Amino acid sequence: MSVKMLHTCIRVKNLEESLKFYRDALGLIETRRKDFPEHKFTLVYLSNEMGGYEIELTYNYGVEKYDLGNGFSHTAIGVENLEEMREKHIELGYEVTPLKGLPGEKPGYYFVTDPDGYKVEVIRR
Repeated sequence: MSVKMLHTCIRVKNLEESLKFYRDALGLIETRRKDFPEHKFTLVYLSNEMGGYEIELTYNYGVEKYDLGNGFSHTAIGVENLEEMREKHIELGYEVTPLKGLPGEKPGYYFVTDPDGYKVEVIRR
């Protein structure tokens, strides 16, 4: 039996701020949206031009904060020009770590924090 990864769900407190981050800062594209006003939530799916895997933003009406806990760490994306992407995130005003590397390796990644406090690892590919 084969298994295909489909999406990761992220609950967000402000849908427009989160869309700004995932579209403008990460370059993802909204692929579909499902509004359920009678149940007080909206789902927005984003992916890149390669498709195949999505981030699902879940907006529950009226929820102002989520407890992120300490179990989930981060999602990750790969970019060709790490330094350029990092500078873009700094210019957009997002929280960004210094460039990092695994022990004994040259720096090849950093983390940027989305409006809800979720970390996204940006890796040189």
